[in-house]
Amino acid sequence: MKRGPLGLKQPEGMNDLLPEQLALLEATQQKALAVMQDWTYRKVRTPGLEYRDCVEPGPDQDDRLYKFFDRDGNILALRPEFTTPIARMAASWCREEASPFRFCYSGPVYRNGADGQREFYQAGAELVGEESPLADAEVLALAVEVLKALDLRGFRLGLGHNGILNGFMQEFRVEGALRRELEDGVARKDIVKLEELIQAHNMPETAARLLTALPTLTGREEVLDALEEWSAILPVRRAAETLRTVYSYLGEFGVQREVTLDLGILQGFSYYTGAVFEGYLPHVGAPILDGGRYDGLYGDFGFPRPATGFALHLGLIAEQMEAVPAAGADILVYGQSPLKVIRRCRELRRAGKKVEMALSFLPEDKAKELAASRGIATLERV
Repeated sequence: MKRGPLGLKQPEGMNDLLPEQLALLEATQQKALAVMQDWTYRKVRTPGLEYRDCVEPGPDQDDRLYKFFDRDGNILALRPEFTTPIARMAASWCREEASPFRFCYSGPVYRNGADGQREFYQAGAELVGEESPLADAEVLALAVEVLKALDLRGFRLGLGHNGILNGFMQEFRVEGALRRELEDGVARKDIVKLEELIQAHNMPETAARLLTALPTLTGREEVLDALEEWSAILPVRRAAETLRTVYSYLGEFGVQREVTLDLGILQGFSYYTGAVFEGYLPHVGAPILDGGRYDGLYGDFGFPRPATGFALHLGLIAEQMEAVPAAGADILVYGQSPLKVIRRCRELRRAGKKVEMALSFLPEDKAKELAASRGIATLERV
């Protein structure tokens, strides 16, 4: 059957990975998971397909799901991230387990955006069942240690809190489209846009000062001192206190130097409720890591539990690392007799060698050329 015009094309936003590229991605993944497992995070796996009811976005989010119908007419979706499917899994199978649960994972996720990348490779960790700031500090410290293990030079993490802007929105009764526009302005650190929105909607001076200050409040603990002006807003004061505690714990974990307070950080998924963070590398235009607290998500599955976690964007990270050669052979076996070649390959493999077998007779010069092209150091003629 002759293939149609799309037969040689990748679906838009998807990737083929050649052996060297896949070796690099898998090496990155294995290093990250090894650190998580050393911290007693147990690896889990969820299906690539979930019912839409599990992973559908919140009311204020774009629907970027890849959706399908099953034979019974139910709507399925490719998982867009891991946190929600893991919450479903825990609600289904872990009700009798003592919390907290520590899970880690890796695999692809899919988001049907308007352009750009649509298939992403992630590894991450979830800490479920503990609401204390120490849990936030643990996952953030773990994220730092993972990035150190990957030998990523110059990485930085920014730490913020969704409660600050949420508290502001509640205090000044900001809702709907205006709220979404203001959140976008803060997240993008677009002071001009914020000033235009403030003026257009005649917002009070106190609100204007806080909105335009948030994107610039980055640094160490002095950033939290600057929030004292708005401490009468209870959610803002609580968020600042939580961040002080988390930041103090990071000093005990020995990772405070790698973390900067950044009160303009906002996470894109609607379920985040508390401390949030992002990881960056120099000259990389998107976060290589993001995460935070999401205390309401498990209640959606009838299993109320506080939770916090993070996801690494392995594809972005792997692009910044040195290539890893794909696993090759230790020895190339060739000769005139197929039976002798087969027997010798079996002997060598039983001895633990990685063997490539010549499938037809090769003269010595051609065998050397083949071995050189494969990076095989040893030849054996039988």
